[in-house]
Amino acid sequence: MAVPKGKTSRSRRDMRRSHDHLVAPALSICPECKEPKQPHVVCPHCGFYRGRQVIEVESF
Repeated sequence: MAVPKGKTSRSRRDMRRSHDHLVAPALSICPECKEPKQPHVVCPHCGFYRGRQVIEVESF
């Protein structure tokens, strides 16, 4: 069984964790309703995707 040879230093541990941070999601503007939405995803506000009505959305 693999066993560590020595204690991992704080510097080496933190360098390994340097890529574990959170990243904000990418947003684009919907061409139909001008609301922010995720790219390549149906707009949750108007239901359009690539210029077509894909889902019906209730307006409140």
